[in-house]
Amino acid sequence: MHFSIPETEVCSEENGSTYVAYNIHVNGVLHCRVRYRQLLGLHEQIKKEYGSNVVPSFPPKKIFTLTPAEVEQRREQLEKYMQAVRQHPLLGSSEMFNSFLRKAQQETQQIPTEEVTLDVWLSSGQKVTVNILTSDQTEDVLDAVATKLDLPDDLVGYFSLFLVREGVDGSLTFVRKLQEFELPYVSISSLQSSDFHIVLRKSYWDMAYDSDVMENRVGLNLLYGQTVSDIERGWILVNKEQHRQLKSLQEKGSKKEFIHLCQTLKYYGYIKFDPCITDFPEKDCQVIVSAGNNELNFHVKLPNEQMKEGSFKVTRMRCWRVTSSQVPISNGTNTPCSSAKCEVKLELAFEYLMSKDRLQWVTITSQQAIMMSICLQSMVDELMVKKSGGSIKKMLRKRHNGSIHRSDSQQAVKSPPLLDSPDPNREQVVKLSTKLNSVSLRGISASNSANDISSDDFHGNYAFEGIGDDDL
Repeated sequence: MHFSIPETEVCSEENGSTYVAYNIHVNGVLHCRVRYRQLLGLHEQIKKEYGSNVVPSFPPKKIFTLTPAEVEQRREQLEKYMQAVRQHPLLGSSEMFNSFLRKAQQETQQIPTEEVTLDVWLSSGQKVTVNILTSDQTEDVLDAVATKLDLPDDLVGYFSLFLVREGVDGSLTFVRKLQEFELPYVSISSLQSSDFHIVLRKSYWDMAYDSDVMENRVGLNLLYGQTVSDIERGWILVNKEQHRQLKSLQEKGSKKEFIHLCQTLKYYGYIKFDPCITDFPEKDCQVIVSAGNNELNFHVKLPNEQMKEGSFKVTRMRCWRVTSSQVPISNGTNTPCSSAKCEVKLELAFEYLMSKDRLQWVTITSQQAIMMSICLQSMVDELMVKKSGGSIKKMLRKRHNGSIHRSDSQQAVKSPPLLDSPDPNREQVVKLSTKLNSVSLRGISASNSANDISSDDFHGNYAFEGIGDDDL
């Protein structure tokens, strides 16, 4: 997750005095507004708990009122401090840090703690409404959804909650995976748009774990609904013969066999991102990026309109980084951000082993750069756990022992309707908010897999073959 403090505000207290507030953004979106003394209090708590030698340096107090230049200097220092804490393997995942951010988020949005209902959508288009508190964190909401669906406790960690934005054509843009430092109800409410939804989706990459999920009826239905949805959205490639086989399995109600067949298809289990820009293999190329199977897949449109496809294996990435910058909203002028409305430009860059002894940086400019980074990190985490012989269940989620007061009512996971025959003229899918307990499906792409572009279509100098786990 990318933390930044791009701006400050002068706020007034009830007695008329003023103070400087620092706006903490996560992934370019305002998360909370805090005062210097609040961050100083957090710093002192962390220092007391973990020791002075672990905590990053914190900007010192000032006796006199800060000048504008000093405010800007402090803003930069606080931004670096928050980024350092978040990136620290111990501090960034601490309950002390996360609870501070949750409390600050709730106070900033001025949402009192009270009982509310929250809609969470399944990939099949089914809506699950849960009773929660506005102050419930992500894990609490996930627990509530699991309880409502009767999903066993040992399978909850295989799923996560994602914030998505729905387009007018029914397309879904994955904004981010909801994190432990935020309150889902506050996060979705603060956006003040019906285009945003919270969706339940599997949170692992290795399809070998599908077998664990499919042993349970609810888990099987969730995975089945997600797989059908991914096919209908064109995320999984299916040719006519495969489509016929899948429809036959659906008619028989053979969900496991349906999923097993889909596991053999191209892009099964991938997340597809919105079109964006890359500098590979040439500058300013349009690209569609997909994440899955321990790789980032590129479908690139070159300046000469030629299409190329190739994959970058996570095991050949030496490192990656996400950067953000403030750029003026295009209005035909060169007005700087200080005096014009700006938007956040996000870039994901990774250093890749193209061939023996040759590393090259590849950059993706996308508003989903953070989500791409999260995908890469979770892939690496899975590979490392597998390499060490550890438990994927422990990695996916550390379950808490506290009991949560929830409604005893449960909701069945409904199966999506049968796949329709491919029809390019079919109407667009309806908006997610209108689907309720059914799903309107888009026709499956009828492209033949023989016509798919292979990774060999990238220039021959680039070896996009993954290396073994031993090379991690």
